Amino acid sequence: MTVKIQLLLSILLLAGCKPAAPPEGDESPAVRFRLTGQLESKKIDEASGIQAGNDGVYFTHNDEGTHIFAVDESGRDLGRFKVKGASNKDWEDITRVMSDEGPLLVIADSGDNLQTRKKIKLYFVREPAPGKYSEDVKPVHKIDVRYPDGPRDAEAIAFDSSSDMILILSKRDKPPRLYGIPLELGLWKDEAEAVFLAEVPGFRPPTKRDLLSSPKRGVWVSQPTGMDISADGLTAAVITYRSLYVFKREPEETWAEAFQRPPAEYVGPPGLHEEAVTFGHDPGSIIVTTERRPAPVYRLDP
Repeated sequence: MTVKIQLLLSILLLAGCKPAAPPEGDESPAVRFRLTGQLESKKIDEASGIQAGNDGVYFTHNDEGTHIFAVDESGRDLGRFKVKGASNKDWEDITRVMSDEGPLLVIADSGDNLQTRKKIKLYFVREPAPGKYSEDVKPVHKIDVRYPDGPRDAEAIAFDSSSDMILILSKRDKPPRLYGIPLELGLWKDEAEAVFLAEVPGFRPPTKRDLLSSPKRGVWVSQPTGMDISADGLTAAVITYRSLYVFKREPEETWAEAFQRPPAEYVGPPGLHEEAVTFGHDPGSIIVTTERRPAPVYRLDP
């Protein structure tokens, strides 16, 4: 028996050999995703995050380089701008907050595959006015963030309007760990420690099929690679390499509490490299794209 086969069998035993059932009440989850187009710009070769802005525009970025790209729901190229003075160790997600100066895009330089970074960095930049997507910008603020329990690899951030916090969801912890940074601190402090809020246990573990179809990435199909929270703060979308998960929050709850309930799971879209998710401009819609080229853009209307 070869070493590779022995390793695969060991993984299957650890994961359990009984495949998980599809989400209750949804016999064919993948058909819910509708292809709307693909990212047109050849400069976008590893889209790691996406965020809806004003005027039907979405902003995305690579995990290398310091440019932000503007696209529409079909992936049409609307321009790009450089974040001057920023560096990129591993940009993994983008969110959007409101400030006294108007809407700000928040870029998370938070990737840490080896979990060795003592600090991650968040950049706050003004969202360009409609049509002004080719003018370079400087950050209005940047902040170094520490975790209270040591380095973490995190690819998923979102702004929660209900608590005025930027939430960060770790990737490689099992279960993933949720942290928060109050926006009022994020906008003026140069350095801060994130607050640990909760573990998030609702992601379905790898199945036998996952591990057989992709032995290398199958182990990680349940790990969060992107997150967004709706403008009203009541719905969260988390993308993994296998599925999109949708969580609901009651008005009196915190997200630390709401994330303890099982989410709705939508298997797909097809592929093993989805890392970017945002709520769309149409109420309830969710937009997903991938870090590989060609990069399809999918829409889900749960």
